[in-house]
Amino acid sequence: MNRIASAVPLCLLLWVVGAPSLLLAKGGETDRVHFLQSIDVGQDEEVGDVVCILCSIRMSGTASGDVVAVLGSVWVTGSVEGDAVAVGGSVRLAEDATVGGDAVGVGGGVSRHPNASVKGNVVSESGPGILLGIIFGAVVVPLLPIILVIWVIVWLVRRDRPAPPAPSRYGR
Repeated sequence: MNRIASAVPLCLLLWVVGAPSLLLAKGGETDRVHFLQSIDVGQDEEVGDVVCILCSIRMSGTASGDVVAVLGSVWVTGSVEGDAVAVGGSVRLAEDATVGGDAVGVGGGVSRHPNASVKGNVVSESGPGILLGIIFGAVVVPLLPIILVIWVIVWLVRRDRPAPPAPSRYGR
């Protein structure tokens, strides 16, 4: 029962974080939006926007829009007409990869083959401090108001409790 009780708030948190992005997606027939399930685009496939939350994307085909992975990585061996972005992961561009927009890797950076083509800017931020900052900003900061409310409730309840009597010392 303890595991189920502790899993409910985690599921609720993941739903609150993921639902707005799923609801605000354009919803075209060729768009792909996944949560906790990696996306594989084959060589002969053509897709629109590709968004993956807590998973990774392998792009061998063509994306007419942006390719975004949140807390996951993006591997491009095909072409992306928009931006290739990984927040909390890395962007890896193979030899024949082409990106029409920007290639952005925050957390794991951007690694690319010298023959890979990026028409926009390449932004590569990597290191353990960046990744810890992303996790802290995505998990701890949104939970601070909840922690503060719980602390105030506990403080108010404990404040009204009478003090225990002082222990008496028995003499000989």
